[in-house]
Amino acid sequence: MANFSKSHVPQFSVDVYQNEYLPEGGREVNAIVTVTSTGGGTSGAAYIPAGQRQGQGVPSAAVVIMVDCSGSMEYPPTKMRNAREATAAAVDTLRDGVAFAVVSGTHVAKEVYPGNGRLATANEVTRAQAKEALYRLSAGGGTAIGTWLRLADRLLGQAEVPIRHGILLTDGRNEHETPKDLQAALEACAGRFTCDARGVGTDWEVKEVTGIASALLGTADIVADPSGLSADFTQMMESAMGKEVADVALRLWTPVGVEIRFVKQVAPAVEDLTGRRTEVGPRAGDYPTGSWGDESRDYHVCVRVPEVGIGQEMLAARVSLVLPDPSGGGTPQTLSQGLVRAVWTDDMVASTSINPQVAHYTGQAELAQVIQQGLDARKSGDFDGATAKLGRAVQLAAASGNADTAKLLSKVVDVVDATTGTVRLKAKVAEADEMTLETRSTKTVRVKK
Repeated sequence: MANFSKSHVPQFSVDVYQNEYLPEGGREVNAIVTVTSTGGGTSGAAYIPAGQRQGQGVPSAAVVIMVDCSGSMEYPPTKMRNAREATAAAVDTLRDGVAFAVVSGTHVAKEVYPGNGRLATANEVTRAQAKEALYRLSAGGGTAIGTWLRLADRLLGQAEVPIRHGILLTDGRNEHETPKDLQAALEACAGRFTCDARGVGTDWEVKEVTGIASALLGTADIVADPSGLSADFTQMMESAMGKEVADVALRLWTPVGVEIRFVKQVAPAVEDLTGRRTEVGPRAGDYPTGSWGDESRDYHVCVRVPEVGIGQEMLAARVSLVLPDPSGGGTPQTLSQGLVRAVWTDDMVASTSINPQVAHYTGQAELAQVIQQGLDARKSGDFDGATAKLGRAVQLAAASGNADTAKLLSKVVDVVDATTGTVRLKAKVAEADEMTLETRSTKTVRVKK
């Protein structure tokens, strides 16, 4: 088992919310699994497993910041200046001892600081040197994001630390490599480091930026006004510095005859993990969750169980939080565990009751889906379809109390009646408003208490 130092040890808990009662012939079991990590401290001092500790002063995290320096970053000229200032603010947020590097991204990736294929160790001197190097950055060239990610991976790969993280900024479309090249880079980097991605302005492709964050288990967002970059970069780096445990997996074990329909993260954002399963033994598989600080996330697990008789019950699934052994072998550490049950009953009231958490997050997942479908329909000229889908989105956002999404929707449609989802498409929509809605469509709210 992994052996951790006693200081800042986090405690993980798993809580399962479900209606375990099924009617005769019922086979689908739904559960919301809430995972909470607490007590790791607020210093952001990441855990170093005993097998990796080499004494005091060893970096516990490594971060590479990738800054778009393509030609479009010069239009308007303030955009490049804002990017430099934002990166400097992020560098200032690095805690002492963190390994870091800055990469300039165009149609090729270049090291800005420290150079020579190395990582610097953050302290007063190296932070000042990095900021000085940033102000020599200029815009020119194309965009090939896969090359940026591969260079970040090479740099982060040399750091023997538990937390490896990237921050990526782009203002344009990935026009100087094929989608296949970018996908290959993402597949090569997945599981090796996490990455937050940001699009600045309105000339970038939402699906590219959100796809990068999704593949690398990070966050995606729009910074429509470049003047907001410094605040956003500072917040991203603070979040990265708060991560304490990496490579935590959600392990799902199911008995013989049970089929897994899906496993999704549903808070703080919707992320389908079903296709990311790694088999780890008979009827057991791991789903990646990335790095954790002091936080809580919700997952929706849906399984299909064999049909048995009234009065019978069974364990439908066992959900565990596991941490792999750092040596690559050995037994992973189980951090916490919860059980999903199925009980067959002829009590119609019990079997038809929908668990509030399950109902809420089913609605949140549908909300994310219909927003995307509505925006796609609007872009393709299917205005009736767009009106229907975005109207349903307004209805779901109102019912679940997702005020942030409701506000974003109101920039795209005129709401006649939120309760019934009656809306009219706006004749003119600012590009930034539409892109913001699309980028943030997967963000969810927790169940109202």
